[in-house]
Amino acid sequence: MKKVTRSILQELNNLSWTKDKESLIATTGHNLIESTINLFQKISEQYSDEEAMELERRFINSVRTGDPKKFRRGITKIKESKKHDT
Repeated sequence: MKKVTRSILQELNNLSWTKDKESLIATTGHNLIESTINLFQKISEQYSDEEAMELERRFINSVRTGDPKKFRRGITKIKESKKHDT
């Protein structure tokens, strides 16, 4: 008999929202904010001040508009400009 397993993402998607919506939303929001802060720190370490500001702006706009491609395009744009500079 084959054992059925589920991924963590499947488990998170199947959580019952009726149990404690406010707590789940607060915890998820807190985790996302901490992750974003860590991401911005990594960006600041990896890129120049100007590039970091541009990527942070693109990240925030991506979240606001629901379009993650905006952030990806920013990273691609910086990579391409570095290729042409060398």
